[in-house]
Amino acid sequence: MKHLSHIIISVLLVLPLSFAYGGEGKDEKYAESLATFKENPIVQKFLSKAYGYALFPTIGKGGLGIGGAHGKGRVYKSGTETGTTKMTQITIGFQAGGQAYSQIILFENKKSFDKFTSGEFEFGAQATAVAIKASAGAAAGTTGNTAGATSKGDAGKQTAEWVNNMVVFTYAKGGLMYEASLGGQKFSYKSKGESKKK
Repeated sequence: MKHLSHIIISVLLVLPLSFAYGGEGKDEKYAESLATFKENPIVQKFLSKAYGYALFPTIGKGGLGIGGAHGKGRVYKSGTETGTTKMTQITIGFQAGGQAYSQIILFENKKSFDKFTSGEFEFGAQATAVAIKASAGAAAGTTGNTAGATSKGDAGKQTAEWVNNMVVFTYAKGGLMYEASLGGQKFSYKSKGESKKK
């Protein structure tokens, strides 16, 4: 276990700090990231029906063989911020390079929102996100099946569906990564009241 901790720290140290720590206090970053997601009509369709969502303006991911990712975000219900969240992930398998990307997790109902904000939430091993092109005319590209979304190919166009009352979208901000799984992403959550105390 101690050895794994050293690996995690080593992996996160190789991530550019601007990627790994997207800054949970920069309102502009959240507004810009949400606006970019909203440019995609598929995301907008799900967002308009969502009970709430978790938004990560920047997640930094990097590694060679063993990879890691880290990001800070905010959680919203009915458009109002309810608290902050942090994500960490360790992946083992073929991967190379580094990547910065944004991620939004949409909650279909109170049950899925409460599950995420219970304090500790983790995506299963097979979970992957729906990767989008952030433009009004773009269909969502896909990275596969997810605990949050199922993507289906149709002549290059993709659709997404609620799975386990969640759907997850990402868009790349730069870099290259041969691995797009959400598996192993672990999330902590602090309500707005808790965050202010610390």
